[in-house]
Order: sequence, then C-alpha cells, then structure tokens
Amino acid sequence: MDNYSISEFFSNMFYFLRTKLFYRKCRFIRFPIYIRGKKSISGGTGLTTGRFCRIELDGHKKTLFIGKNCEFGDMTHLVALKSVHIGDNVLIASKCFISDTDHGKYSGDECSSPEEAPKERILISQDVSIGNNVWIGENVVILSGTNIGNGCVIGANSVVRGNFDDNEIIVGSPAHSVKKYSYDEKKWKKIV
Repeated sequence: MDNYSISEFFSNMFYFLRTKLFYRKCRFIRFPIYIRGKKSISGGTGLTTGRFCRIELDGHKKTLFIGKNCEFGDMTHLVALKSVHIGDNVLIASKCFISDTDHGKYSGDECSSPEEAPKERILISQDVSIGNNVWIGENVVILSGTNIGNGCVIGANSVVRGNFDDNEIIVGSPAHSVKKYSYDEKKWKKIV
C-alpha cells in the first residue's frame, strides 16, 4: 500500500474489480489490455499483467496456453496463431515480444520476395514453448520455433530462436547460453 500514490491505489482497485468480473481465473489485469481471439486462450489461473499488453490469437482453436501464476510486464506482446505454451510461474518483464509466426519465408525453397509487401507474405508458424519458472528480461524477443527449458533466465534485449536446455542463462542477439545451473555445486557455472 505504501508504494502506490492515491490515484494509483484507486486505479488498481478499479482494475482488480474489473479483473474479477471479466477474467475470473486471473489474479490482476491492468488495463488497457488488447486481446484478439480470446477464445484461443487456455489456462491463465493466477495471471497478472501490466498495462498495454497485446495478445493476438487465432480465435477458432486453443493456441495460447498460459500456466499458473504467470506475470507479464507492461506492453508484453504475444502472437499465437499455431501454438505458444507458457509454463507455470513464468515472469516476463516489460516490452517483450513472443511470437510463433513469421511474415514470410527466408530460407529453403520458395522464399518470399523483397518486392512483395511484408503484410502480403505467407505466414509461417512454428510452436513456441517456454518451461516452468522462467524469467524473461526486459525487451526480449522470442521467435517462432523456440523451445526454452525449465528454470531458464533470459537476459534483457536478447533475441531468442532455437532450443535451450533446462536451467540455462541465455543472452545476446542472437541468443546463446552462457551459464548452466549445477545442482551438485548449487551455483550457476559458465559454459565453456
């Protein structure tokens, strides 16, 4: 209570009541929030979001699974046209982008042409999976086809694509693993 101004306190009370009316399973949704295709969301028990979150979904089938007790920071942007799975207790900082979809094909046969308008290029979707107890830092981008194991930490401003094992610290653009947690030594160890 001491951390909020009076106006913030009353705004949060309004958001709390609105959350309980429209998003009963969630813990606390700060508004405004933009959700296209709400019927495609599964799970989300105990979800907390910041302001200006944007969620774009298929709308016809379940494409976004959110585990229990997740927190999304302000301006988190999720796109799930095929499948995005977010595990339990995932903490996502502000201004993160997670998408299972790319505008265009840029490798292999039948690539998209640069003369074609980006919005008219074929949509390519690949599953995204984020394990339990993952911490995603500010401004992280997680691209289609990415699998992040349980207990990972993703450093701020990282651009992530690929497969990452459990309990790794992932940083950079493109992202790579720099440390792994050792249960024997009970500490994070550099990957050589």
